Amino acid sequence: MSDQLKVLIFDVDGTLADTERDGHRIAFNHAFSQIGLDWHWSIELYGELLAIAGGQERLKFYLEKYQPDWQTEDLAEFIVQTHQLKSQYYRSLLQQGAIPLRPGVKRLILEARARGIRLAIATTSSFPNAKALLETTLDSSWFEVIGAGDIVANKKPAPDIYHYVLDQMNIAPEHCLVFEDTAHGLQAATQANLKTIVTVNEYTKNQDFNDAILVVNQIGEAESPLNIIQGKTPHTTYLDINYLQQIIENG
Repeated sequence: MSDQLKVLIFDVDGTLADTERDGHRIAFNHAFSQIGLDWHWSIELYGELLAIAGGQERLKFYLEKYQPDWQTEDLAEFIVQTHQLKSQYYRSLLQQGAIPLRPGVKRLILEARARGIRLAIATTSSFPNAKALLETTLDSSWFEVIGAGDIVANKKPAPDIYHYVLDQMNIAPEHCLVFEDTAHGLQAATQANLKTIVTVNEYTKNQDFNDAILVVNQIGEAESPLNIIQGKTPHTTYLDINYLQQIIENG
């Protein structure tokens, strides 16, 4: 079969788990407090900061826009060290089980493994943070490639990370499906000619997903059914491999 589903590629933050609001945001606030700063990123402010891809880039943007008079001897070093401290707090939250997977994620991944579908990660999150989430909620060894952090020159919405994953797996885009949660992620995948399903969250639900093949609120479970936001309605209450294969076959 020429149009056969062979690979699922997942973004991490916001897609596998709601890591942004209840993970990275809280970890940044812990880091600020630890180094004696009274900065606090509210849920609303963090929603704005998410327009910037990458934690270090996000912090730099915040300083430029909200703390223009704040100074330090070495800004670049401050950003790196603060981000490292934030990452330590983030991984601690993961180890405490404070950031569960979104509904349907584990079920679908286990079904993919049982059906011989290859798995990969494509994220702008740092490799240690991405791996920490996988190790505390799934098993990082299940994923053939973990494309993360600064492994490519340009972060999403550039398609670099998806080109990297495709190259590493030696697979054509037409045999893959991507799961994303943001317009930037969708743009990156689309530029790499990848069909993409978007599972929105509270931060991303109003973004432009016209290029997505399907937009839903979650992958879903029998007891936690999905809601269709955009695209053809699947004849099920949750996404499974059979339905994903139909997406590939029907283009």
